[in-house]
Amino acid sequence: QVQLVQSGGGPVPAGGSLRLSCAASGYTFSTYCGGWFRRAPGKEREEVATVNTYGRTTYADSVKGRFTISKDNAEKILYLQMNSLKPEDTAMYYCAAESCIATMTSPDYWGQGTQVTVSS
Repeated sequence: QVQLVQSGGGPVPAGGSLRLSCAASGYTFSTYCGGWFRRAPGKEREEVATVNTYGRTTYADSVKGRFTISKDNAEKILYLQMNSLKPEDTAMYYCAAESCIATMTSPDYWGQGTQVTVSS
């Protein structure tokens, strides 16, 4: 069955860095788009970054220049490198996968979530 198993995350001071990982199994990883989403307390879920099957990436304006999404098709791992973290980045982060070519619209699979807490 399909599994997306997340790792990384945790507490970090403002200005610090973290890398989130999402190990995939049970589907053809290279033919799926991948993405990272987050939900902060009391807020709607937000799309943070996506990567399509061509390697094209998109980012939320709030993370551009600070976060980098990447996809290792050989290892079947999706990454989110987060630098210059801010307290407003505090949220539960979820990886996701969707059978798509160009653009993620509605993920098919979700990771279990990992908490990122940035202290000021």
